[in-house]
Amino acid sequence: MKDSTRRIFIIRAAAGGSAILGLSELARAAPPRVEESDETAQALGYKHDTNKVDNKRYPKHSPTQRCTNCSFWQGSATDEWGGCAMFGRKQIAGPGWCNAWAAKSA
Repeated sequence: MKDSTRRIFIIRAAAGGSAILGLSELARAAPPRVEESDETAQALGYKHDTNKVDNKRYPKHSPTQRCTNCSFWQGSATDEWGGCAMFGRKQIAGPGWCNAWAAKSA
């Protein structure tokens, strides 16, 4: 009887350990990236490359405005992709731009 209980404990412990390892791998996975076709991206006129923004549609846009120098950027200035307060948990391109762009305070 005790042998059966010990065997069940070992099986459950191994399964639990595997589940914990699997969850830690998911936690390390990079967040999804915003696509230009996403609903929020389209509403904000987001482009992965600031040089591809339609200046007629967004006259306040300047090629020097990039996600990395925006106040909503949640990464370092050298990051290729990072977080943004406008896009929730999705990452945006550092050289990108959207209509919500606001200069980062010095």
